[in-house]
Amino acid sequence: MAKKTIAAVDVRSKRVLMRVDFNVPIEDGKITDDRRIREALPTIKNIVDRGGKVILMSHLGRPEGKGYQAEFSLKIAADKLGQLLGKPVGFPSTDCTDEKSSSAVASMKDGDVILLENVRFQAGEKKGEVGYCTRLASYGDVYLNDAFGTSHRAEGSMVGVPKQMSGKPRVMGFLVEKEMKFLHGAIANPAKPFVVVLGGAKVSDKLACVENLMPKADMIIVGGAMAYTFLAALGKKVGNSRVEQDRLGDAKKIIDHAARSKCELLLPVDHVCSTDFREDAGDIEVFDDQIKDGFMGLDIGPKTQTKYALALRKAKTIVWNGPMGVFEWAPFATGTQQVAKAIVEATKGGATSIVGGGDSAAAVEKFNLAGGMSHVSTGGGASLELLEGKQFESIELLDNA
Repeated sequence: MAKKTIAAVDVRSKRVLMRVDFNVPIEDGKITDDRRIREALPTIKNIVDRGGKVILMSHLGRPEGKGYQAEFSLKIAADKLGQLLGKPVGFPSTDCTDEKSSSAVASMKDGDVILLENVRFQAGEKKGEVGYCTRLASYGDVYLNDAFGTSHRAEGSMVGVPKQMSGKPRVMGFLVEKEMKFLHGAIANPAKPFVVVLGGAKVSDKLACVENLMPKADMIIVGGAMAYTFLAALGKKVGNSRVEQDRLGDAKKIIDHAARSKCELLLPVDHVCSTDFREDAGDIEVFDDQIKDGFMGLDIGPKTQTKYALALRKAKTIVWNGPMGVFEWAPFATGTQQVAKAIVEATKGGATSIVGGGDSAAAVEKFNLAGGMSHVSTGGGASLELLEGKQFESIELLDNA
């Protein structure tokens, strides 16, 4: 069912308690990718421009509810947001529920923005503890979920707080609206041919996704280490490649199901392999079909790249979740890069292309191809669960449109 967005709420002089996902990567005291902060800007600016007061909540890392820890402080995100907005962003305290934070909220003027400290410093966040959720809920006249990357988690700020704000407007932001439109809407009624590209390390991580999408998809393309479990199930020699021995039966069932259905399952026909799982060591060879003992597959080979690219260029809806190889290392990046380029070409030709966050999003950013996709998700785990057909309590409890 469609949910209300912040655009439907009169926010003038209202306190909008907005859950965002500012869980950004930080190295040497600097944010290395600010995309999640930038994606929240349209919603924040919309509220500010209409005279609302924005109180932002987020987590960063996994501090496990053990109180303030400098390495997980959101101060760096507040500073970055201030730069992007071109105005000061308040950061009142090292504790999102203390007197300093509540006083800062109480003294806000129309158009002000503050970011509360990391909600996961609080033990009550993971547990959804009622007292903690009630304190946070008291900050807002409106609850707003624009944290797609955390929407699959039933934590305090995602579920407990909006439950405590029953009777007040509870809506989604423009980022969550966009994510749901692409990840849910495109899959519910995809333009055909509908092609799903799955990669990454484990078959077990993608099993539910395959089972949900196979009846809807025309083709499922498989790459990454998970391909070797499928190939091993077919009796192929895969050398030292990673194989989930306990999932061979599941892989065989999927292969058999695909053979009986209208969904074509494409597996790699050649492989870029190495004797060592390192970027700058080991002997690298390309093998057709059977991989020699002592070698492990670390990328799809050139024949597979061509085969996959030709299939993708004919697609009208593409969902991609998981790289084709160890794209972070130059010798094994080409497969993922060629698949990304083929998806960009299909998009230019009118296809809808959806990149499901996580490593796939990191890959298209690395190759400067994100702008050529219809949508790059901000949530790896959340996007995968939507592709599995799951419902999110954090979305379900928002007001219906």
